Amino acid sequence: MTLSDAIYNTIIKPDHEETAVPAKAPSLKGTVVDRFLLNGKVTVITGAAGAIGGAIAEGFAQAGSHVAIMDYKHDPSLDSHLRDTYGVKAQSYQVDVTDFDRVQEVVNQIKADFGTIDVFIANAGVAWQTGSILNDESTLELWKRVFDVNVHGVFNCAKTVGKIFKEKGDGSFIMTASMSGHIVNVPNYQTCYNASKAAVVHMAKSLAVEFAGFARVNSVSPGYTDTPMSEFVPTKQRAKWWGLTPKGREALPEELVGAYLYLASDLSTFTTGTDIRVDGGYTSV
Repeated sequence: MTLSDAIYNTIIKPDHEETAVPAKAPSLKGTVVDRFLLNGKVTVITGAAGAIGGAIAEGFAQAGSHVAIMDYKHDPSLDSHLRDTYGVKAQSYQVDVTDFDRVQEVVNQIKADFGTIDVFIANAGVAWQTGSILNDESTLELWKRVFDVNVHGVFNCAKTVGKIFKEKGDGSFIMTASMSGHIVNVPNYQTCYNASKAAVVHMAKSLAVEFAGFARVNSVSPGYTDTPMSEFVPTKQRAKWWGLTPKGREALPEELVGAYLYLASDLSTFTTGTDIRVDGGYTSV
């Protein structure tokens, strides 16, 4: 084998990972409603101290999942609320998703604390708030920060939990993308954010193929949503968003949860590489 052959063999799917066809289908038990529930599963959610992540954590606990919360803000009140209200195991962990070593440390700690990880939702994200890249305030440092959280943070999580999923032979990895990964927002300029979320959409598709033998990978693309992350936008401009959305309003964070729940559940065992847009019809017009 030449050196070039050796290098090439490190970047392609190895022979031992080739899937025998037809692959074995899962054993589906219970009713459709039963398979929609997450009883006893362990879900990790990044950015769970935020509005969307918090709604996901609440919804998953309602569906019976134990919940591990990863966020750069440490808010133990959320996990105590989930434990007391729904009787599930819940624990908060403080972590900056841009720090690979810390992500690896915390994810491995979660596995030790909960015994396993079944679902991982890479939800942490930040907005672009300085408009056109030609503005003096739009610095390279701010651009890098958005990509560090929105893209590299997802990579850090996928690389770490992907090894756990591969070892156990099963798992669901869900990324929070955005309809902004599919369109160009108007009238506000946010090239950086749009590019970062387009990267997330395609990362999910690519990892769905890479992880196909042992896990499913999908993304959810919310439209405009009523969260603190968009509070910096004047109401007059937000009203323009509402006018461009066929439903005529922003989503409530709770209205996004069903898409995540479907992708985490046993109802989606043949769903991978999919992006679900929950945008009130915005990308349909």
